[in-house]
Amino acid sequence: MKPELSLLLWAVVLTLVQAVVAVHGALLQVGLAKLAGNRDGMPEIAGWGGRAARAHRNMLENLVLFAALVLVAALADKTNAMTLLGAQIFLYARIVYALVYIAGLPWVRTAVWGVSVAGLVLIFLQLI
Repeated sequence: MKPELSLLLWAVVLTLVQAVVAVHGALLQVGLAKLAGNRDGMPEIAGWGGRAARAHRNMLENLVLFAALVLVAALADKTNAMTLLGAQIFLYARIVYALVYIAGLPWVRTAVWGVSVAGLVLIFLQLI
């Protein structure tokens, strides 16, 4: 398997871990009965639990872009050292992003997001 595809697989694992963390944060605030129900009238999850949920949603949005770029690069046989570097930058930045977001460091979070986007751009530049 191409290393970029392995990194895509690990990005999926990260997304799943983020979902579990977000659910745990919500569970601590509203309880299992509310989460297992229809979630009508669900209060907003505050604090780290809310940040974890927002970080997870952001990961889902960015995972689509990452997956598309990696799959196109792999299918077009255009993987190289730069696509690998872009994929590594993306995944490592997303790990840091999740931690920084949950910790509540807003400007650092934005900077780390920018680094992850730079990883996407590196992959894209190899495809054009």
